[in-house]
Amino acid sequence: MNAKLLTKPATDAYRMATRRRFLAGCLAGTAGLGGIAGCARPVTALRIGSVVFPGYEFMFLAREMGVLDDAHVRLVELQSNSDTLRALAANQLDGAALTLDALLVARASGIPLHVVLILDASVGANAVMAHAPVDMQHLAGRRIGVEDSAMGGVMLNALLQAAGLPASQVSVVPVRLDRTEEVFRLGAVDAVITAEPWASRIGRAGGRRIFDSAALPGRIFDVLALRPEALETHADAVRYLIRGHFAAQDLFQRQPLVASEWMAPRLQMKPSEVANVYVGLQLPTAAQNRDWLRPGHWRLAGSLMPPDTAWSEWVDARFLPL
Repeated sequence: MNAKLLTKPATDAYRMATRRRFLAGCLAGTAGLGGIAGCARPVTALRIGSVVFPGYEFMFLAREMGVLDDAHVRLVELQSNSDTLRALAANQLDGAALTLDALLVARASGIPLHVVLILDASVGANAVMAHAPVDMQHLAGRRIGVEDSAMGGVMLNALLQAAGLPASQVSVVPVRLDRTEEVFRLGAVDAVITAEPWASRIGRAGGRRIFDSAALPGRIFDVLALRPEALETHADAVRYLIRGHFAAQDLFQRQPLVASEWMAPRLQMKPSEVANVYVGLQLPTAAQNRDWLRPGHWRLAGSLMPPDTAWSEWVDARFLPL
């Protein structure tokens, strides 16, 4: 199906057909939906927080496809990672899409989240964009915009280390991730630490990519993590959400034009631009998730994981499809 030819009736028909195929697979036992496939509803919907980030968007695409129902899983859209952490602390969410660093912050603050899915590994999606002629050799004395978050700190430290500069040699300008493009365009910073989709939009506005997460292999992951009590009270909804994520990811990989039509509005870009923001992300399959979530594998995360990690307290892979 050519995405350029999709009319609303055609889109609705495609959504209905996709939902029928998805539910048929569920009822055949391939999705493990349990009570949800049989139309039993939990007392309340599973509440999952998320900011706009390409690796998180397959949950929202699943909702657009009609294979994720708000009656079972409610996606709560937030403006920043800090907002997500505050909502988790206030018990307004059952779980969230988070960077690995934000997960560590949450757990350190007493929120015992368990990872049920690795959404992506960043291999360039987190980037430092600069105004010309700023480059890695001329960062001293410059204003660098960065979000006051764990990931912002990781990227800033890596940038300064690569440039051979102490933190005292730059001026840090706090800026929320979703405002990095605006601050850059206003000229309020000389460089900004950002992520997709803002990095691509800043690039189209003349920004130069001077550093990105490709220099940090195995360091930056995004995960879906939930409270342990939610894993028990909403077990079927968790499986339903994860199956929806993979159904949407599969659609994007098989029919990127169709998927991009639905994804473009949230990413605030043209459908033809959507695929480009995924170049810097590795999207693990269910099989890769089972491998990556096995005990000890997160050595890829370097020093981020505490050396005395009790695996059963961090990871719960039982909700992954077989």
